[in-house]
Amino acid sequence: MNCIVIDDEALARTIISKMITSHPALNFIDEFENAMEAIKFLNQSTVPIDIIFLDIHMPGFTGFDFIQTIKNPPLVILITSDRNFAIEAFEYKCIVDYLVKPITEERFLKAISKIEAKKNTLPSYLERADVHVAQPTDAATEFYVNIDRRLIKINMASINVIEAKGDYILIKTEDKNYTVHSTLKKIEDKLPVSSFLKVHRTYIINIKKIIDIEDNSVLIAKDVIPVSRSNRPELMKRLNML
Repeated sequence: MNCIVIDDEALARTIISKMITSHPALNFIDEFENAMEAIKFLNQSTVPIDIIFLDIHMPGFTGFDFIQTIKNPPLVILITSDRNFAIEAFEYKCIVDYLVKPITEERFLKAISKIEAKKNTLPSYLERADVHVAQPTDAATEFYVNIDRRLIKINMASINVIEAKGDYILIKTEDKNYTVHSTLKKIEDKLPVSSFLKVHRTYIINIKKIIDIEDNSVLIAKDVIPVSRSNRPELMKRLNML
């Protein structure tokens, strides 16, 4: 099984890499000191990765952030100095076990045994990982977009309007605008339907940010957004009117 290690501590990477190399069923591929380097590797590599040894505490981009930004993640063994993350860790189906620092060989082997027991029962986890916008639901509060090789977190509640511009979309928030290579349809599928509505073929709005409605347009912040005739009934249905 092909393995990579993601940890900002050099000593931890060295210890785990040696344990991987000494195990007959494991193949050490590479190590990374931060999640962004690992994401670039996963997107470009033709080598399928079966197991990721992943540190939770990393500056700027945690292990949980990393998991939420990849599609079909490989099986994951978390690395942590804090046992309190155990409950949160097992909310993710791809996480099989977690190792508490300092890591012992005995505990390492136990984690690998869990991997071997599960790898034949979990579907599609051994596929190559791919970066994608995290899959939000009505319970989600943010997602990530890829801009200039950086993953930027956007809080959904801060979004005013999303506008289609050819092969790109313009996400307008309360504080800043972001141009992202994507389609309106793709991001529409990610947004909670309770707050967002496509009101025109080129616009999605946050209905909670509407200031005024006049004829076939809505005012959000300083933007006047057209509302198509076919989408107007649904908009009116969503409004909380006296």
